[in-house]
Amino acid sequence: MKQSHFFAHLSRLRLIKRWPLMRNVIDENVQEHSHQVATVAHALALISNRLFNGNVNPDRISTLGLYHDVSEVITGDLPTPVKYYNAEIAKEYKKIEKAAEQRLLQMLPEELKNDFVDLIDDETFSKEEKLIVKAADTLCAYIKTLEELTAGNHEFEVAKKRLENILRNYDSPEVNYFIDVFIPSFSLTLDEIS
Repeated sequence: MKQSHFFAHLSRLRLIKRWPLMRNVIDENVQEHSHQVATVAHALALISNRLFNGNVNPDRISTLGLYHDVSEVITGDLPTPVKYYNAEIAKEYKKIEKAAEQRLLQMLPEELKNDFVDLIDDETFSKEEKLIVKAADTLCAYIKTLEELTAGNHEFEVAKKRLENILRNYDSPEVNYFIDVFIPSFSLTLDEIS
């Protein structure tokens, strides 16, 4: 039986620092971020199904959230201002992400590859799955800005405003519900939420 380095690579996601160009009061790594995206995506799927007649699988959505940034174990976390500087850079970076995903998938035993393609390659996702995972990713970035601002770090003010605009443009009832019900607590102290 041939050895696989797939999970050894994934375990290194904890070494990839997010927000590398910004001063951080609280460091965040890709592994922590992926866990948070998974939990928020799961909640968005449940909210969609229970309150807005959605029909998505919350367990699958959560798993997609866990794997949504695996390519960064190879590419690192390219800062948003660089990644989306212009359409040409964004398009080329997407190719780099796809190549990194393929490299990771090639590390898997043949009998498991198809299962992981369905979790890593967003071309296999439904439109609803893509939207929910992307919205969860954006919500988690927004939560990070709130936590940093609450800790007195004004470095995140512009990012917060940019993310608020993105979230507003989703025009998604489940995202709006999550913002109304869960987001206010992230600006409170431990004593205030206890």
